[in-house]
Amino acid sequence: MSSTSLLNTSSWTSTFLSIVEIMVKHVLPTIRVLVMKELIEKYNVRKIDASAKMELTPAAITQYLKGERRGSFLNEVLQSEETMKRVSILAETLARNGAPIESVIEQLCGICATVKSEEIICKLHQKDLPALKECKCAICEHSP
Repeated sequence: MSSTSLLNTSSWTSTFLSIVEIMVKHVLPTIRVLVMKELIEKYNVRKIDASAKMELTPAAITQYLKGERRGSFLNEVLQSEETMKRVSILAETLARNGAPIESVIEQLCGICATVKSEEIICKLHQKDLPALKECKCAICEHSP
């Protein structure tokens, strides 16, 4: 099978979209909650300032902190030392005024990569795309 036909298969597209959907629906809200809590509790950043730093409305900050917009796998992320270390570094970066956007994006991408490499998203991915249980997904299947 050529690489072109592989890219055109609905299976590949479904897998890719499922990964992106999981990151958007589960990972990013969880990261936002954790970073916001740290900004507010550890760095004493006011909610209005945290909302500006994270480019969210103050209402969204309140919803995240109340758990109304919480990522569905917060407990799994809390158990990952590496992910939590990266979340703390991102919060520290955001707490400093004038943090370059490139640094923030790079750190956010690093958190997502850690979540993926530690296979934290695998159960959610397999739940959203049950066909992965029967095949060797390069993303969810731990490679030696």
